Amino acid sequence: MFIALVVAAVASLGTPLITSVATSFHVSLGSAQWTLTVALLSGAVATPVLGRLGAGPHRRATILATLAVVVAGSALTVLPLPFAWLLAGRAAQGVGLGLTALMMGVARDHLPEERGAAVIALISVVSIIGAGVGYPLAALLAELGGVRAAYGLGLAVTAAALLTAWRSMPEAPEGRSAHVDVAGAVVLAAALLLVLFLAGERNLWSRHLAVAAGLAVVAVVLLCVWAVVELRSTTPLVDVRAVRHPAVAGANLAMFVGGIGMYLLLTLITRYAQTPHGAGYGFGLTTFVAGLVLVPFSVLGFVAGKLTPRVRTRITDPLLLAGSAVVVGGGFALFAAARSDLAELFAAMGVLGFGVGGFSAAMPGVILAVTPTSETSSAMSFNYVVRSVGYSLGSATGGLILAAGTGPGHLFPDDSAYTTAALVGIGAMAITTLASLALARRRSSETTS
Repeated sequence: MFIALVVAAVASLGTPLITSVATSFHVSLGSAQWTLTVALLSGAVATPVLGRLGAGPHRRATILATLAVVVAGSALTVLPLPFAWLLAGRAAQGVGLGLTALMMGVARDHLPEERGAAVIALISVVSIIGAGVGYPLAALLAELGGVRAAYGLGLAVTAAALLTAWRSMPEAPEGRSAHVDVAGAVVLAAALLLVLFLAGERNLWSRHLAVAAGLAVVAVVLLCVWAVVELRSTTPLVDVRAVRHPAVAGANLAMFVGGIGMYLLLTLITRYAQTPHGAGYGFGLTTFVAGLVLVPFSVLGFVAGKLTPRVRTRITDPLLLAGSAVVVGGGFALFAAARSDLAELFAAMGVLGFGVGGFSAAMPGVILAVTPTSETSSAMSFNYVVRSVGYSLGSATGGLILAAGTGPGHLFPDDSAYTTAALVGIGAMAITTLASLALARRRSSETTS
């Protein structure tokens, strides 16, 4: 759980530091944005590769080597080097996101079934709330000591994670084997690069729509090619046939659409809190104080994660997904109806955290119920790729809606644009709820038969 928390917190360090990076390195905000995007991209690409390696006999070595890469990347972000080296360091830090699925594999292999399920649920939760931990700390350090001091936090905690793993991580059970499908990894990397690039480059959609649409088509084609390559491979990067299982496919659909909605609300609240009073709304909070708005998200997300194993004894995992999606939808409704007071933003963020915590804790149970123990890392790694893409699209969706609601000559969108974005989010969570209920209905029919 500590390793999952560290890699999530370090990957999120790019979010509160974008403005500071642009100022310190004398680059545009668009270029500074890549300190976040490149970490998400490398994490999305590394996750299925590490998931496959983690299914083999060298899981401990894979974990240690990956953490060593993350530590090296963290050192690059601290050293007084040009901006290109900072991006390289952030890319290396993002690789660590692929370790979350491996931690689940370790828990499933080495803990009793009941305890293992609870730990896996919490690993899933802390991989989400890590952003809420890293954001305010990084923002505070950036205000006190500059951007290098903030990235120094990443170096300290990743070094601690490497030491922890070296001392306590067990070897994988005997009899495992795993091979990495290099061709599949290359095609998937190219497709994800296009998807995340299109999600991050909002100006491309507004100024060069034809180019953006063409690149989107290329990304879809590459994903189709990747699926064909995986189906024909004897050692696929991701077992696409297993992914096609109705339970796994439904869970990934819920994760994708739900991820869009969850990250959309997170983006809306943090941006609204930092909007200056001159816009006619907002609170003009500093980066650090705005980061504190994430505290209810992290606290209630962890509470939901702790409660979920107890609730699972009475309610099935798909129904928990549906209920959590409804809670997140409630957060959207609260934000749409009441945001004139800072306490209301804290309340909406807390509701979001509780919903996201429950959703994240229930998701592994849906997938692992139909997944062999040896394929735990691989199956969950694909789900995390889906989650990463969903989060990126959620952030992009929020940006596009707010940009569309910004009048000519204005720096900030109209207040009504936030309401429109919230209504879109409610729609996304409604779809997530329906997909989860369909999973629950199928689980019930299978149990009855």
